[in-house]
Amino acid sequence: MGVPWTITVHAASLEAATSAMAEAFAEVSRLEGILSDYDPVSEVSRLSAASPTADPVAVGDDLWRVLSASVEWRDRTCGAFDPTVGPLTTLWRRSRRSGVMPRADKLAAARRSVGRDTFVLDASGKTALLREPAMRLDLGGIGMGYAIDRAMEVLAGHGIESAMIDASGDIAVSGPPPGAEAWCIEVAAFGDRDDGRGRETLALVHAAVTTSGDAFQAVEIDGVRYSHIVDPRTGLGVPGPAAVTVIAADCTTADAVATAASVMGPEAGLELVETLPGVAALFVAGVGGERSETRSSRWPSQSPQTAE
Repeated sequence: MGVPWTITVHAASLEAATSAMAEAFAEVSRLEGILSDYDPVSEVSRLSAASPTADPVAVGDDLWRVLSASVEWRDRTCGAFDPTVGPLTTLWRRSRRSGVMPRADKLAAARRSVGRDTFVLDASGKTALLREPAMRLDLGGIGMGYAIDRAMEVLAGHGIESAMIDASGDIAVSGPPPGAEAWCIEVAAFGDRDDGRGRETLALVHAAVTTSGDAFQAVEIDGVRYSHIVDPRTGLGVPGPAAVTVIAADCTTADAVATAASVMGPEAGLELVETLPGVAALFVAGVGGERSETRSSRWPSQSPQTAE
């Protein structure tokens, strides 16, 4: 999925650990062939390439689950999260490479293929209908979290009760390591640019944590720093520097909420987080060399936390 993955397990034997991890990695590879918009022959890429579809197209179970969850988050966030954002993401990637804002006419053309009215799911037959030409479904804000959760299920199926999966900062943990109360996860909203006070250690069990922001992928245009995360409502990257770290019971939720909250900003994002049981968030912004933080009411103390 374009990032390094690390799986850590505690098992009765090396053989048991190796077998469980091999199957978990195989599950991630299988899902990449379904959910990756970088792979032109993945299931989601083939669905996008068929747009506009004259008739609804049946999709597989995994793609259906991710698309259904994506549409739920789209509706819950008033479009701050949108699986149809792909045409705008493609345009913004070019701006990140060139350092030049998208042309107004190209932005308008891309926006015609994005939004609630362009995409319809039918639960009765697990089908998707793409109404506009040149659509491109982008599951980057939720697909990795889903893959982590499925890989964790594979480990559990092998009897692994204590595990951590880290996909370049998207992290899920199950039961604590032997002799410990929790997994200790250090988070830094601004990555290597965070100083000591910007780093926190979270003690987590049966939970997921992910950070969304501009720490590693950003561009400065006309003196403004923009994230790689695209606001579906404007077609432009989210202004920064800013980051959101989200804790949830599962990584699918943590991934989607972090993406949506990054787009929504601290005020609206905090309102969203406070409505979600078991979800906590830390919003960090940096302006003029000053750092500001906003924490949700459930942001944990340093004692072990279970996101339930």
